[in-house]
Amino acid sequence: MSRHSRLSRLMLSAILALFAGSAFAAGGDIGQTTKQPTNWIAIGMFVAFVGMTLWITKWASKRTRSAADFYTAGGGITGFQNGLAIAGDYMSAASFLGITAAVMKDGYDGLIYALGFLVGWPILTFLMAERLRNLGKFTFADVAGYRFQQKPIRMFAAAGTLVVVAFYLIAQMVGAGALIKLLFGLDYWVAVVLVGVLMMVYVLFGGMTATTWVQIIKAGMLLCGVTFMALMVMSRFGFSFEKLFEAAVNVKTQVAAAAGKSPEEAHKAGLAIMGPGGFVKDPISAISFGMALMFGTAGLPHILMRFFTVPDAKQARKSVLWATTWIGYFYILIFIIGFGAIALVLTNPETSDVAKGVIKGGAGAANMAAVLVGKMVGGNVFMGFISAVAFATILAVVAGLTLSGASAVSHDLYATVIKQGNPAPGSELKVSRITTIILGIVAVLLGIAFEKQNVAFMVSLAFAIAASANFPVLILSLLWKNCTTRGAVIGGSLGLITSLVLTLLSPSVWEATLGHAKGSAPFPYTSPALFSMTIAFVSIWLFSITDKSANAKRERAAYEAQEVRAETGLGATKASGH
Repeated sequence: MSRHSRLSRLMLSAILALFAGSAFAAGGDIGQTTKQPTNWIAIGMFVAFVGMTLWITKWASKRTRSAADFYTAGGGITGFQNGLAIAGDYMSAASFLGITAAVMKDGYDGLIYALGFLVGWPILTFLMAERLRNLGKFTFADVAGYRFQQKPIRMFAAAGTLVVVAFYLIAQMVGAGALIKLLFGLDYWVAVVLVGVLMMVYVLFGGMTATTWVQIIKAGMLLCGVTFMALMVMSRFGFSFEKLFEAAVNVKTQVAAAAGKSPEEAHKAGLAIMGPGGFVKDPISAISFGMALMFGTAGLPHILMRFFTVPDAKQARKSVLWATTWIGYFYILIFIIGFGAIALVLTNPETSDVAKGVIKGGAGAANMAAVLVGKMVGGNVFMGFISAVAFATILAVVAGLTLSGASAVSHDLYATVIKQGNPAPGSELKVSRITTIILGIVAVLLGIAFEKQNVAFMVSLAFAIAASANFPVLILSLLWKNCTTRGAVIGGSLGLITSLVLTLLSPSVWEATLGHAKGSAPFPYTSPALFSMTIAFVSIWLFSITDKSANAKRERAAYEAQEVRAETGLGATKASGH
């Protein structure tokens, strides 16, 4: 333990040195966004947060002695705590900063995006939460492969997990670099390295215990921050939604008039923010995008992994209930803050180009909307707090993603496939920590390499892949007796490959990222989920019902025992007993 303590102190010293060095190195602009003056209040608050979380990591390292402790915190997390941690995983920087910016730009359309994320929770609540806890151990492959042949299903599950984690990680790392350049005035590479180093410290030494408590603290800070912001915004308008919306419509009308539109057109443009507009181009895109967000939630490995941290199925059910409560509350407040950004930030000449209705600072500056609302209602001190919370949000999500990726390699591939379920004592934990270091280094390098790329599609791609590969295999293995190893592996793999290929051929990548001519994308829709999910489900069904092997007969016969355990928990032990 003393070695861990020394390493933690060394990491903290390195982090403080990075901060100090970056303050003097804050020079020219990097990338597309404009770097702000160094925000010492934000840096001070962030260093305080880092110090607190490193202390938690040191405390957690003393409790992390086994694989169960590392992956699932020994099953000692309560439903309320786990619900808050799941909410923390879900309330990422993309939600806080991205959806606020979307509401500021498009009004009602921004709320559609938030609702898309939220509606995935009933599926988890009613179909999966209890079954996951009763059947699972460390990863979702434990559940999907409960009655299947271990080697093929584990290899598929690890591949699906690592692809989802990779795209999510790149998006978070690039987001960290761009946002910290905006918020703190630090150089891009400093922010990316900082996130990578801290994420490795949390996961290496604290495992799931440290990651969970970092998420809980971050979620608490974020919920308090957005509550204060929403209340202060509403107080500016006499706690009247009608006055807030009227002020926002007037701002958008004035912007349209300044752009040369007639009074009638300008008024129509202002009212457009109160209803659905151009966010979804056609019915197929709407259905496909909605399916990705809805079913992708139930296939995200770092979310599914959280159900194994609670002692029993009852606490798993409570986890989803609390997570849904916090996330729903958060998105309602984000809607208020987004309209507050229109009414307060876009009318301030210090922060915005009032005539054009955009925040100053060029591409990416819209991400400052939530932070600038914080400055308007709480001054520089509160802006510093919200800036630190934004960075903490990225840190916590990245730590959860890394842990799910490490568990896929160490538990699914190393322990189960390579060592055939009999790894040497302590070796699985060692492989997991080595994987964490490799993932951390890869994430930093990819974050730096993708600095100037349009990576917005990567988050939606992660959801589309999770919905197309992980979710069909998981739900059919739980609910359909005739599902077999052959069907699950072939169908899941086809869903994985199809979602990847169609996304690469979609306008968001083919045109926006690869630079091909507008209208030349071979696949015309933004999300592949409608097509790739259909292929996955049909393939699983087809290759399962045509499987007449002896293994398939045994797997179908084992379904009844699986169903009894999934529904009752008989035979399931606490996570610490695995």
